[in-house]
Amino acid sequence: MPEIATNRRALHDYHILDRFEAGIELKGTEVKSIRAGFATLNGAFARVENAEVWLYGADIQPYERASAEQHEPKRRRRLLLHRGEIDKLFQATTIGGHALVALRMYWKGPHVKVEIGVAKGKEAYDKRTGIKQKTEEREAAREVARFNRKHS
Repeated sequence: MPEIATNRRALHDYHILDRFEAGIELKGTEVKSIRAGFATLNGAFARVENAEVWLYGADIQPYERASAEQHEPKRRRRLLLHRGEIDKLFQATTIGGHALVALRMYWKGPHVKVEIGVAKGKEAYDKRTGIKQKTEEREAAREVARFNRKHS
C-alpha cells in the first residue's frame, strides 16, 4: 500500500497500544493535493466527539490549480469507523494518559485511509532506552554485514 504520509514523531513519543484503520472524509481539492504529495501528519491527533471521530492537525496544503473553491489546510476532518470501533476508541481515551494519534496516511485502492493508534506517552528514560536499543541493533547489523563481506 503506497504511503502518503507518516507520523514518525508519534512512534518516538508514544507507546502504541492498539491500531485502527479509518477512512477519511475529504473534499475533491484535498484528494488532488494528496495525490500531488502535499500532506503531512506531524502533530495530528484524533478525538471522539458526539459518537464521531475527528482528525485534528493533519496538514493538507491547498491545491494550486483549483478554480474557485479551496479547502483550509488544517481543518478538522471526520474519520469513518464502525460503531464498535468508535466505542472502543472512546473507552480507550477515557483512561488517563491515553490519546489517539494519527500514525500514517496511505492509499487502499482508490481510497485514502488513516491509521490511528491508541497511544500512551513515553517518559524521557523510555525514549533514551529506545534510542540506545536501535543504535545497538544497527551496530550489530553492520558487524554481521562486514563479517559476511570478509568471509564470502
